[in-house]
Amino acid sequence: MICPLAQVEEVFKTTHGAVYQCSRKNCYWLEFQQTTTAFKISDFFLLKKRIDALDIARMLADTSRAADFEIIMPHRTDRCFILSVQDILNLREILTGAKFMIELNSEVKKILRKDAVLAI
Repeated sequence: MICPLAQVEEVFKTTHGAVYQCSRKNCYWLEFQQTTTAFKISDFFLLKKRIDALDIARMLADTSRAADFEIIMPHRTDRCFILSVQDILNLREILTGAKFMIELNSEVKKILRKDAVLAI
């Protein structure tokens, strides 16, 4: 659960989870698998890189039981994700959407600043 004192804004949401930005603590909150986990900005992007690097094709082709799940322990959190192929795909969708929205917001702010400077 997100801290009730935090001031959060929704960054991206699907039926499987969401990412929120907390301006008070300067972090992102990931809501996934019925839990909420806080990430520093750099750790959030590291998690996305790790999830993107998982080899779905290998997992599907491997018939051993060990290939059915991936265990991910993000940096500086108490959280451990045990992810099936479907979970990985769902989490990728959430993280990719959130990254896109973060980058889009950054570009919009740059353009607005540039337009404000030109208007003066």
